[in-house]
Amino acid sequence: MAGTGVFAELVDGDGVFKYYSSGEWKKSSSGKSVPIINPSTRQPHFKVQACTQEEVNKLIEEAKTAQKSWAKTPLWKRAELLHKAAALLKEHKVPIAECLVKEIAKPAKDAATEAVRSGDLVSYCAEEGVRVLGEGKFMVSDSFPGNERTKYCLTAKIPLGVILAIPPFNYPVNLAVSKIAPALIAGNSIVLKPPTQGAVAALHMVHCFHLAGFPKGLISCVTGRGSEIGDFLTMHPMVNCISFTGGDTGIAISKKAGMIPLQMELGGKDACIILDDADLDLAAANIVKGGFSYSGQRCTAVKVVLVMESVANALVEKVKAKVAKLTVGLPEDDSDITPVVTESSANFIEGLVVDAKQKGATFCQEYRREGNLIWPLLLDNVRPDMRIAWEEPFGPVFPVIRITSVEEGIHHCNASNFGLQGCVFTRDISKAILISDAMETGTVQINSAPARGPDHFPFQGLKDSGIGSQGITNSINMMTKIKTTVINLPTPSYTMG
Repeated sequence: MAGTGVFAELVDGDGVFKYYSSGEWKKSSSGKSVPIINPSTRQPHFKVQACTQEEVNKLIEEAKTAQKSWAKTPLWKRAELLHKAAALLKEHKVPIAECLVKEIAKPAKDAATEAVRSGDLVSYCAEEGVRVLGEGKFMVSDSFPGNERTKYCLTAKIPLGVILAIPPFNYPVNLAVSKIAPALIAGNSIVLKPPTQGAVAALHMVHCFHLAGFPKGLISCVTGRGSEIGDFLTMHPMVNCISFTGGDTGIAISKKAGMIPLQMELGGKDACIILDDADLDLAAANIVKGGFSYSGQRCTAVKVVLVMESVANALVEKVKAKVAKLTVGLPEDDSDITPVVTESSANFIEGLVVDAKQKGATFCQEYRREGNLIWPLLLDNVRPDMRIAWEEPFGPVFPVIRITSVEEGIHHCNASNFGLQGCVFTRDISKAILISDAMETGTVQINSAPARGPDHFPFQGLKDSGIGSQGITNSINMMTKIKTTVINLPTPSYTMG
């Protein structure tokens, strides 16, 4: 059960989950809390502390101090503690999964998988960090014209300092540890600001790091309203790097942040181009999996299908048959389609559906909604003048646009302000490579739906989909900087064999 057993100290006497600072679980001096609404019941289920700017400032100052000592901790010791945290995440997957079910309506099986996957990510990061950070570079001066070998240059990767990590609601544990683990192995301290929906799952995750024995002040987790502490966090002068996953908020953060490294993934309108020689059964299976898993609330969900007219009817029928088999209901029952995270999200999705209906899209199923629960809907004959053709629904509503040429599909994909991922289905690998090269996206999947992972793969977006690249190795590298030491010799020296 959430907040019980080893997690009992996370909850105060009023049932409000505490925030984490200085290696302790604390109540906010504000005396206020933020309710977390269960998407299934639309009623408050948990409460978290509404921290003040003063409390945020104090924990960032402590993070700055703790980082200086942590940077002097041997790599093997950092990795050892990360392995302990990883084991604890897996050991306590049940209460973490329960939080995910209640906070974000993630199906029970997927919720447990997220906890285990997060443990695996932390362990892999520990091993990769020892390798990546355990090697430096040696350079000599005479490789550049006009120089003798009088200078030896030693380069090393050193930590940035305090990393601010802001994960999204849909993966509040996995996309938190994907920031925390690289930061820690690289010698940084971490300040985590979890999303409101998903905050309690994140707090349980942080407690696993606490139980692993990390030094006090090195890891902090602050909860509260973004309107009260958001800008204060992202504009704080002691924050040395921001890693953010989410939506348009990231663009605002990038404009306000100082001259610090940014790692951002801000969503996508992932296009699926289907050629007339594609394996339609394979394509249909991936469309349904890629478009409707976790009710479409994934940055890498298939968001629009661009299918050649000659095979469109056959494809739509195959997709309709698979959609009809999807189960709809509560996350506790492991339903395929569960309530979307908030009522405002459901209202936004409904607005896209209404616009499509008014403009003549073909509804392959009847539109149905009960509270936050929206039944899966396939929209055929969608045109570029419909909002659903361009906007990211983040829900179980899926548009199909019929095209008459590959160029038309590529043009639609590249006309989007997003550029996260895309995919192409064809039996011709040469065509697939040419289309992949032409698509302006961070990743293109060939004969599979878009996906983030495995977690050591590079993951990045172009245009409004983000800044920088994620993936374990890339994250470790971006949370470090290069420092060089140059040894100057009085006379040239050449090594003899």
